Amino acid sequence: METREASGTTRTAGAPGTGRSGSGYLPTGRTVPTRARQRASYDREVVHAILDEGYVCHLGFLRDGAPVVLPTLYGRIGERLYVHGSTGSRPLRAAGADGADEPGLPVCLTVTHVDGLVLARSAFHHSLNYRSVVVHGTAHRVTDPGELRAALDALVDQVVPGRAADSRPADDKELAATAVLRLDLVEVSAKIREGGPNDDPEDLALPHWAGVVPVAPRTGTPVPSADLDPAVPPPGYLAALPR
Repeated sequence: METREASGTTRTAGAPGTGRSGSGYLPTGRTVPTRARQRASYDREVVHAILDEGYVCHLGFLRDGAPVVLPTLYGRIGERLYVHGSTGSRPLRAAGADGADEPGLPVCLTVTHVDGLVLARSAFHHSLNYRSVVVHGTAHRVTDPGELRAALDALVDQVVPGRAADSRPADDKELAATAVLRLDLVEVSAKIREGGPNDDPEDLALPHWAGVVPVAPRTGTPVPSADLDPAVPPPGYLAALPR
């Protein structure tokens, strides 16, 4: 299936269930969008790339019959996401301990990147260029000590790759105060909007500027802690962060 982008370029959208490279997640009634289906992707590499580039996810669940959405850190290991929390948080208590006898916590997790501000000639056609992932599933609290340590390393490396190996690992007291949810990547979809504004033909002659304002994350120059030994240089992996 081909879709005509506003920029004038044509790209081939992946068929449902195969994404863009033939290796994808199986679409379900919850992962097939009702609008702009040509922007959906179920390709694993596309999904993984969007997840790996993020810092914060939004975790949605029901609490006392009402919807709750919480921003929190996450990390990925293979086909599993690990979501950070504290032992006293409500979603962690609701998820229960990992095991066959625990029903777990039904959740919806989202990650979104904004890549551009799309300015059209008409207010109606203003939009954003974005990449997003939505994951549906049942989350369980991680209780295995080995998996918990690996999950915490993934959470640290999600923020700065390479940092987990360059810091003191959590001790037993810190592990007891930290909780992690595990969510398997099974019911997953990505959605991507790219290109310019989709102005109506009758609006093309209007005297209003139209186009895309790129948006990209960046980091500043690392600022050392006031109590850091001046002889300790910034680690090399910081140079890989976007500037």
